[in-house]
Amino acid sequence: MQATPQDIKPRITRTHLALFVADPFKSGPWYEDVLGMTETARGEKWVFLSFGVKHHDIALIRAESPDGAPLVRGQINMQHYGLEIDGDVDELRRLYGMLLRKNVEVFKTTDHKVGYGLYFHDPDGHRLEFFCHTVHDDEEGKRILHDYNAPSEPIDLQPL
Repeated sequence: MQATPQDIKPRITRTHLALFVADPFKSGPWYEDVLGMTETARGEKWVFLSFGVKHHDIALIRAESPDGAPLVRGQINMQHYGLEIDGDVDELRRLYGMLLRKNVEVFKTTDHKVGYGLYFHDPDGHRLEFFCHTVHDDEEGKRILHDYNAPSEPIDLQPL
């Protein structure tokens, strides 16, 4: 049986995020320092950054109107970008300590029942999350999220 157009679904293998920022050349070094990224390319109004495998994971693009005037962030925006870490809760706690030492405010720590997250902002106010799984089976994770209605409960996560 041949697939119909309604049956076709994308199979995503790689992703990247492009963010509007006030000045990509000022924000780029923060991403390198705080998130451990490497600049892989730059243009007149943008910087591409990689976590080390892909050619780019995040693009920072100067936000400006067609006449070149700076744009102001609106109240409706990306809620957050979650960054799943390679490690356990202690690694998340070490990253928490690193953020504090770099004067990056962690404004929320949360238990999602499938893992723990800590939330912070980049220099342009974009909300980012470091996340570590406590449930490693995806099917079990789906069941738990459903049973708990995708929770976000405060947790006392102590930095290391």
